[in-house]
Amino acid sequence: MNKLLVSVVASATLLMGTIVNSAQAAELRADHPDTYVVKKGDTLWDISGRFLQKPWHWPEIWHVNPEIANPHLIYPGDILKLVYIDGKPYLVKASNGTIKLRPQARVLSEGDAIATIPLDMIRPYLINDAVVDPSTFDSAPYVVAHNEDHIIGGALDDRIYVRNLNTERGAAYGVYRKGQVYKSPGSEEILGVEARYLANGHVMRTGDPATMDIKKSQLEILEGDAVLPRNEDPMAPIFAPRAPTFDVQANLISVYGGVSQIGQYNIVVLDKGARDGVEAGHVLSIYQKGRVVEDRIAKERGDEVTTVTLPEERAGELMVFRTFDKVSLGLVMTATRPIHILDIAKNPY
Repeated sequence: MNKLLVSVVASATLLMGTIVNSAQAAELRADHPDTYVVKKGDTLWDISGRFLQKPWHWPEIWHVNPEIANPHLIYPGDILKLVYIDGKPYLVKASNGTIKLRPQARVLSEGDAIATIPLDMIRPYLINDAVVDPSTFDSAPYVVAHNEDHIIGGALDDRIYVRNLNTERGAAYGVYRKGQVYKSPGSEEILGVEARYLANGHVMRTGDPATMDIKKSQLEILEGDAVLPRNEDPMAPIFAPRAPTFDVQANLISVYGGVSQIGQYNIVVLDKGARDGVEAGHVLSIYQKGRVVEDRIAKERGDEVTTVTLPEERAGELMVFRTFDKVSLGLVMTATRPIHILDIAKNPY
């Protein structure tokens, strides 16, 4: 568990800074509380939503002190208090109802801090699933056989044999199968291929074939499945939700879980990635694509054009939490109406 020595400074720089006076300044909710006690299970997104009309406006109310390694670590039991100084609202962290205005040092455990968004929802997609170049499956090491003449494998402590795995003993690998091919709507450009996670384990014996023992399995392993490197213990991500500083217009091209209607906390795939400037933490509004409907009145009048495209309707917000070169993964944070594949995600307002 990482330890951080954090200087806890006065007033707004402790957690959140001034709400700036600008056309796009973050606006307080009319029903905001004056005091809030952080509870286990809270997320920073949820807490911001209690005070702000738009939670992703955090950058406009945070003043990041360069002396603080991580300015938004807060913990269950912390007291957040809304105060006004010179007529301007500040959100500060208080102790026993008293606002701490003098510097002090405190050792914080980052692992105990509340998360920005529900990490349990996205953790498997940070560790297991991936999007790779189509050529990856053509040249990746692959399962050539299972232990004891099994046709399929994947049980706990099962053993598989892998060709072309040039690595050292003890290395961590995952077993993957080629999944959906992601294409850009309209252009049909191939953006990547889903690497479907099956299992993971460690190399027990090097050579060709190498011997790999399975430690955790999600699906059965077949001969020919690919074996790719895997980071088993990534650092917990710290997201800073924010609107992009440039125009983004992305299509929702897929959704994990096999659902037809997308709702809150579903994981979606966007056809924009790192090459387009999309970053983890970017918040985008989702717009329901306008339906094409028949104009019966125009038809009765004999007009030449008898169909009309309805306007887009805002349907929710998502936050990007992982990017690949040409696609990114987003978690739907709010959904005010059903969301569908090929709906559009663009800059929030």
